[in-house]
Amino acid sequence: MVFGREDKVSSLRISAVQYTILLIFLVLAFGLWRLQVAGSDYYASLAEKNRIRTVPILAPRGKIVDREGRMIVDNYPSFSALLLRDQSRDITGDVEKIAAGLHMDPQDVADRIRRFTSMPQYQPIFLKDDITPDELAFIESHRNEMPELDTIMAHRRLYPKNGFMAHVVGYVGEVSEDMLNQPQWEFYRPGDVVGKSGVEQYYNDILMGKDGSRREVVNSRGKVMRPMDEVPAVPGRALRLTIDLDIQKAAEQALEGKNGAIVAMNPKNGEILAMASRPTFDPNSFAVRISRDEWSKLVNDEGKPLLNKAIQAQLAPGSTFKIIMATAGLQEGIAQNLHVNCGGGATFYGRYFKCWVTAEHRVHGAVDIRKAIYQSCDVFFYTLAERLGIGRIAKWATMLGMGQRTHVDLPQEVTGVMPSEEWKIKNFKQKWYAGETISVGIGQGAVAATPIQLMRAISGITMGGELHRPHVVALNDIPQDVQPHYREIAAKFSDETRVPIDAANWEIITDAMAEVVDPIGTAPSAHLQGIDFAGKTGSAQTISNQAKAKIAGGKTKFKDNGWFVGVAPRRNPDIVVAVLMEGGEHGYLAARTASQVIKAFVEKQRRVLNNVAYAAPPGYAPPAKTKSTETAAPSPAAEVSAGATVVATQVKSAAERSQGSASPPSVKLAPRKTPAPAKPPGERTPGENATVPGSPTATMRVPVEVGGVWSAAGDHGEEAVSAGRFRLNAGVAAAPMAAAPGMQGR
Repeated sequence: MVFGREDKVSSLRISAVQYTILLIFLVLAFGLWRLQVAGSDYYASLAEKNRIRTVPILAPRGKIVDREGRMIVDNYPSFSALLLRDQSRDITGDVEKIAAGLHMDPQDVADRIRRFTSMPQYQPIFLKDDITPDELAFIESHRNEMPELDTIMAHRRLYPKNGFMAHVVGYVGEVSEDMLNQPQWEFYRPGDVVGKSGVEQYYNDILMGKDGSRREVVNSRGKVMRPMDEVPAVPGRALRLTIDLDIQKAAEQALEGKNGAIVAMNPKNGEILAMASRPTFDPNSFAVRISRDEWSKLVNDEGKPLLNKAIQAQLAPGSTFKIIMATAGLQEGIAQNLHVNCGGGATFYGRYFKCWVTAEHRVHGAVDIRKAIYQSCDVFFYTLAERLGIGRIAKWATMLGMGQRTHVDLPQEVTGVMPSEEWKIKNFKQKWYAGETISVGIGQGAVAATPIQLMRAISGITMGGELHRPHVVALNDIPQDVQPHYREIAAKFSDETRVPIDAANWEIITDAMAEVVDPIGTAPSAHLQGIDFAGKTGSAQTISNQAKAKIAGGKTKFKDNGWFVGVAPRRNPDIVVAVLMEGGEHGYLAARTASQVIKAFVEKQRRVLNNVAYAAPPGYAPPAKTKSTETAAPSPAAEVSAGATVVATQVKSAAERSQGSASPPSVKLAPRKTPAPAKPPGERTPGENATVPGSPTATMRVPVEVGGVWSAAGDHGEEAVSAGRFRLNAGVAAAPMAAAPGMQGR
C-alpha cells in the first residue's frame, strides 16, 4: 500500500462532463432563441388573446313574404345568455349558481359545456335564449364574481300564430351533433341556428346571414376596458314565396277541425298557391328552444302534427285514381267502347268485388266511361283494369308522376307507391297475380299516393298532358348570386313534362269531371254557381272490411279517408286543389272543402278585375251628358249580349297610351257568334266553359253576372279602360251595372 498518492480523474471523463454542460447550455440557448425570436409572433398572438375578447354579433335571418310581398315570417329582438370560456378561472364550480339564476336544470348547463369542450376557447357557449328581465338582471349583478357570464342581442323568428302555414315555412333550431356529421352541415358550428324543416331548411343558405364579431380589451377579471374593432353581421336575405295569403287563409279555414291536408297550385306553371296540413304545431315554440316535454308530446301525438301530410302522407287514393285509369283506358283505345252493366258488383278471377253503390241499396245499371267517372262506378273500372292489365296501368300512372317524388322544393317528400310486376318482384320476391290488378283499378290495393302527387297528375290530365314541377319559390325570385346553385339542383328534375293525350279523350274526361259536382254526380253539394268547377271524389279504406269486423270498434276507429281533386275551369285550369280528409269517409265532404278554396280564388280574381281604377288618356275630359245621348245612344255595355266574347286587358300607364286625344273611347267587342241550337237541360257542348277565373277571354253560359276590365279605344287609337258589372241573359241585351264614368256609346 502506498500512502500520500492522490487518485487522479481521467481526462476523458473531464471532457465528457464539459461537453455535456456545453450541450445543456446550447439547448437552453436554442430554446430561448425559439421563444423570443423565432416564435415571437406566435406567442405574442397568444398573449393578445389573453387580453382581447371576441364577442359574436348574430345575423338576423331573412324575412319570408308571400307572392304579393305580405309578411309571413319576421324577426324580433331578444337577449341570450352567453358563457365565455376565455377566462383562466374554472367555471365548473359555478354551474349550480348559474343554473339557478337562469332557471335552468344544472345538468343541462353541464351538458352544454361538455358539448363545446372540443371547440376553441374563444367561442362562447349559448346557455339560454330569449332570457327574461330578471335573468338579465341576474347576469348584470354578478359580473364581478362571474365574469364568464355575458349577454348578446339576437333576432328570434316570429311565426304566424296557431300554426298557420307551419308545415310550409317550417321552423329553426340549433344544429345538432348528428347534423354536424352530415356533409351539408360540415361548415356549421355547435350553437348555430339553422332551418330544421320546410322553407326554412330547404332555403337555409339564403335565409341565414353571416355572423359578425366585436373585439374588446378586458382585464384579468374579464371586465371590458375598451372596445377595439367590429365586423358587422350580414343579415339573411328575404325570400318571396308563390303562396297567396288569401288562398292560404281559405285553405286553413276549410281544414280547421279536420285531420288531413290541402294543396292548391297553378297548373300552368307549378306555383303552389296554398298548402295546409292538420293537425298542426306552433313553430314559435322552436324559435327559442322547445322543452323536452313539448317535443315528446308532438312526437307521440297520434295525429302526427309534425308531418306535412300534403307531401308526406302516402295513402290509397281511392276513386280519384279513376281519372288516371280513364286516361290509360282511353289512350289505349279500350274505354271508348267499353259498356258494362253494374248490378252492384261483379266476379273476377273467382272473387266477387262489390261496387260502393250497394251501400245505398241501389245499382248503376248501364255505364259508359263518362257515367263511370261522374258516378264513380267501381264495376266499370274493375272491368277496365282487367282489360288493361297492371303493365299498362303502371305505364300511364308512372308517366303521370305516380310512385315518384314531384321534387317540390320542400324537404322530406315521400315517393308513394305505384305497383307493377317489377315492383313486386323487387320488393317481395313474388310474382304479380292478375287478381291484384282489380283493386288497383279503383285506387286500392298497393297503390299509395300523396295529395301533391294526385294534384299534379290530375292537373296534368286537365291541362291536356302538360305537367309542371310544383314549387313554393320561383327561381327568378332567388337572389342572383345563389341562383346558379339552385338552378343546378332544379336542372336535375324536369320542370315540365309532356304526356300524350288525344283532344277527344281530354274532352271526355274533363266534361265528365264537371258533372261530378252536378246533381247527377257524386258531389252535388260542392257545386259552385257561375264557376266552371270540375273534379273527382274518392273514398279509400284504411284497412279491409274483414279486418274492421274483427277489431272492437273497428268501424269507428278505422274510417275511410275522403279525397277530392278539383280544377277551375275544367280544361286548361287556372287552379287545381287536392284535399285529403283522414277519416272523412266520403269524398263529397272533401269536395265541399275544396270548393271553399276554389271559390276564394275565383272571387279574388274577380275583385282584382273589378277594383282596377278607370284611367283616362291625358287631356281627355268626359263629355257633358245630353238628353239625346242619354236616350238615343245605347251604352256599349248594352251591346254585350249572349254569346259575345269580352276581351279583357291589363291597365296601361298614362305613358303607354297615346297622347292628346279628347275623343271618348268605345268598348271593343269580339264578333258576335251565331246562337247555338237549344240543348236538353243538363247537356253541355264539348269545350263549353263558364266564367273562367283569371283568363283573358271567356265564353260564358248565360245567365251569368260578369265583372271585369275591358279595353276601350277612341277614334284615333288611344286606349282607356272601363270597369263594370253586367248581367247577360240569352238573346236579351243587358243594361249596364256600375259602368265607369265617361264611358258612353257612339
